[in-house]
Amino acid sequence: MASHDMDKARQTYSGFMSTLKWAVPVIAIITLFVITLIAD
Repeated sequence: MASHDMDKARQTYSGFMSTLKWAVPVIAIITLFVITLIAD
């Protein structure tokens, strides 16, 4: 039973990390865009 929980935890972690790989650059680009708008 513990092995099953570990497999599910690894799948969740893997999904979270793959989402994070896309989310961080997108948030950075949006932040730079907003800062550029404010600076003008």
